[in-house]
Amino acid sequence: MSVHTLNPSQREQWIELIRKASVGRLIFTELALPAVQLVEFCCWRDDVVVRVTDAPVLAAVSRNQVLAFEADEFDADLESGWSVTVVGHSAPVTKVPELIELSGMFSRPSAGGRWDYFVRIRCERVCGRRFG
Repeated sequence: MSVHTLNPSQREQWIELIRKASVGRLIFTELALPAVQLVEFCCWRDDVVVRVTDAPVLAAVSRNQVLAFEADEFDADLESGWSVTVVGHSAPVTKVPELIELSGMFSRPSAGGRWDYFVRIRCERVCGRRFG
């Protein structure tokens, strides 16, 4: 299987690939250790927004932290796919009009009726790879 790294001029192609993914991974630091959590997300205003339902995770990721977000797709039969990673500073979304807009962009209600928090990750660095 060959691997092709996308160059920085292909940023818009990377973002389009992310839009196709159904789930992503939020990578952050929790209690001074690396942590990864599957999250629902959307691309919004040139950034990635993840939906967080766990208050301790929200505390770990929302205070201008540097976070990473990764989405991918791989077809084992065709041995092809892609992976895109976004790195940037985080900010909680707190303005009511933005919260209303974002809550309509997620297809499923939160699990167990828990409160949703939205964390914006600035797309400061975007990199990707294609496989196959």
